[in-house]
Amino acid sequence: MMRTEKKVKGTLLASVGTLVLVALLVGCRGLTTGNGSSQGIKSINHIIFMVQENRGFDHYLGKLNDYHIANKLPADVDGLPANASNPSFDGTSTVKPFHLKTMCVENASPSWNESHFDWNRYNPTSPTATLDGFVFSAAHDAQTNVPVMHDVAGIRVMGYYDATDLPYYYFMASNFATSDRWFSPLMSRTQPNRMYLLAATSAGHAYPPQQSAPPLSNKTIFQLLEEHGISWKVYLTDFPPVGGQTTTSLFAFFSQHQDKVVPISQYFTDVAKGQLPSVAMIDPGFTSGSDEHPAVDPNTPLGNVQVGANYVASVINALMSSISWNDSVFILTHDEGGGFYDHVPPQPAVSPDGIPPSDLLPGDVCLGSSGANCDFNHTGFRVPLIVVSPFSKPNYVSHTVMDYTAILKLIETRFSLPSLTKRDAAQPDMTEFFDFVNAPWTVPPFPPDQPQNGPCYLDRLP
Repeated sequence: MMRTEKKVKGTLLASVGTLVLVALLVGCRGLTTGNGSSQGIKSINHIIFMVQENRGFDHYLGKLNDYHIANKLPADVDGLPANASNPSFDGTSTVKPFHLKTMCVENASPSWNESHFDWNRYNPTSPTATLDGFVFSAAHDAQTNVPVMHDVAGIRVMGYYDATDLPYYYFMASNFATSDRWFSPLMSRTQPNRMYLLAATSAGHAYPPQQSAPPLSNKTIFQLLEEHGISWKVYLTDFPPVGGQTTTSLFAFFSQHQDKVVPISQYFTDVAKGQLPSVAMIDPGFTSGSDEHPAVDPNTPLGNVQVGANYVASVINALMSSISWNDSVFILTHDEGGGFYDHVPPQPAVSPDGIPPSDLLPGDVCLGSSGANCDFNHTGFRVPLIVVSPFSKPNYVSHTVMDYTAILKLIETRFSLPSLTKRDAAQPDMTEFFDFVNAPWTVPPFPPDQPQNGPCYLDRLP
């Protein structure tokens, strides 16, 4: 298994003694490497998931095979193809993938219409995914944005990062477990996808609910946990939230349980004291800019990918260097692909509740149509996944199609809970990512530092 050769610097160096202590404590509990466990999935007592913003698989982890080869691992990732391309906005040429030098990039809309044009530029409800509309959608979005963006040609969506930019993510995805068939739940933007994250449905929403609309009454995974007496918390990166923007604000249930929606500082305290709940969600920094969301304002370079990755590293490293490590699973992913190019199409999926899109407007894709991808019967595009745990199979790459309601299925399987909808019921339970007999990472590896000094600009590419 791969280990970093360089000495660990910064905060991880200070935690080496703690990691040794963790190894001793875990060893005393009989979970050292090679020591069999008969508990299976019940070896997991804490499931933590964190969902960052708007990054696709090819865009972020498409160069994993290069990293694997450099570290003498199998090139078994379906990453960015050498012959990948997309037609230009005017259709007269093609745009090939290129390595981004800036750590900040302008937003590309992943909303309902744009995602369907990404699927097929000329026939967005066709059963055939031609994946030729990414540049077109990004260019249209840039030209109609107020103010107009710099990249009016839309080529930013063909940009990618590699291990020189995101060494922490590449190290963690390669040492622990990942997947090249992990998708967002639907072909649209943040809010409806995050509804699926909590309730395995968007209740018919293809778009974010109107601000005047009441929060959804659908049962969430946390309500299910509450009903069965299982502990949970939501840790907010930005606390108190500005303008009410949190994942929990989408659902009515959380207004009655504000005592369990707490600041991220409480997470670091709970981790250090071994007091994590059974299930926890870490909401990203929507307003502080640590969520990795591309810049919406072309004059304000927020969404620096290195700043976001470094923040995630601080959260995961705190777990790895604590007494909470030995029976925990940390799942990191992104809520949707952000409109960035990916060469793998969305996959057929089970409609969660038979409710068709209810908020489409005149001119929207699928309005009045029975197209192949119109009734929440497909996933969204691929997104990154890293499964970090002492039980994670080393260097493991899953090729099993899942959307991230599989996180709900894992929770339901571990704690013997019923499904929320037909969507999470149909998902794999993620146990393929784990080795509960040998606990491969009883002593976690030492990841590299995540640099934050890459250039950050929006007015040019690459």
